[in-house]
Amino acid sequence: MTAHVEVLDLVAQMKAAERAFVLATVVRTVSVTAAKAGAKAIIAADGTIVAGWIGGGCAKGAVLKAAREALADGEPRMVSVQPENLLAELGVSAGESRDGIRFASNMCPSKGTMDIFVEPVLPHPSLVILGASPVALSLAAQARVLGYHVTLAAPAADRTAQPDADAIIDGYQLGELSDAKRFVVVSTQGKGDEVALRAAVATKADYHAFVGSRRKMASLRAKLIAEGASSAAIDDFKAPAGLDLGAITPEEIAMSILAEITRERRRGQRAANQAASRE
Repeated sequence: MTAHVEVLDLVAQMKAAERAFVLATVVRTVSVTAAKAGAKAIIAADGTIVAGWIGGGCAKGAVLKAAREALADGEPRMVSVQPENLLAELGVSAGESRDGIRFASNMCPSKGTMDIFVEPVLPHPSLVILGASPVALSLAAQARVLGYHVTLAAPAADRTAQPDADAIIDGYQLGELSDAKRFVVVSTQGKGDEVALRAAVATKADYHAFVGSRRKMASLRAKLIAEGASSAAIDDFKAPAGLDLGAITPEEIAMSILAEITRERRRGQRAANQAASRE
């Protein structure tokens, strides 16, 4: 088995395991370079190269920096490592970007040029639903269509139908979850509200929501704070969950929640796109 095949095999394994990583591929070389076009490397979320090779220190620093940025914003980028004299001819400085290409200086004696495509591979966003209400079941089904990895947690006795979810937990003990961007929704609607909300408060996420009225949330908030829960963590919850679309049916309420989650999920990318359009 070649190194190239081994890298692609590991890519498949890491994607299946919902792990975030960067695939760096050398797409062009000019003059003498250690790595040639087609060379690949997998860069883990902690910045280590776990497989493959794209050359030595001449390109490594610039690629690792681009990898960190790509994992942060989810956008691929091209890095061109060139000797100082060629950068001067192009009228660019090391660290400058032009037409979607980030330029870096090659200080190695070889004085070659390498263009490396840096592609982030992110796990599916994680939607954790606590409860088996009609809204919860509809939310799970709709979210899977949109590419979310759905975990539904509820006592088996509360589930009147088989949830359309990637993972089903009996009860509200969530255990270990993936490191993906996470959204948590409590949709118990009268069955285990307190225990589910307690579990949700203890779960880190980019979005927390409670399917219920403000009055009900206020009552639950008082109980949990009396038990020692953090008021700041509880106040982070959106209640009622979802955008105000005038939703009535469980399906419509689920849709409004997904619309709100989508807005939160894309917030950083939208800002990045707006900034790019101004350049």
